[in-house]
Amino acid sequence: MPEHLHDIINQIYKNLLEKSLKRYEAGNKVDRKDLDEFERVKEETAPIFELITEWEQEVTENMANLNVMPNQVENTKDNMELLLLHSYYIDVRRKRFMELYHSIDYIMNRILND
Repeated sequence: MPEHLHDIINQIYKNLLEKSLKRYEAGNKVDRKDLDEFERVKEETAPIFELITEWEQEVTENMANLNVMPNQVENTKDNMELLLLHSYYIDVRRKRFMELYHSIDYIMNRILND
């Protein structure tokens, strides 16, 4: 596995998975109608969305050497975006949030352990 992809996955664990779980568990729900809050969330999530896109590109480029399928990559990308937004708006039950979390964790571990 390329070192760059390994670094990206470590950043995803640190900046997406860990922080999203903490945010969700803290329960500080963002008001959807508050424009200032929307702008804050938009600003805070922009670098994470870029990281997710970078992860998708790296995995797609190295697909032949990794133990993942194209549909898993697309689904994991979608799940990461959902997890990030749900961590701010807290609009899903804990069970669903944890399903997203564990699904992402499973694919990341699968790539790391290749």
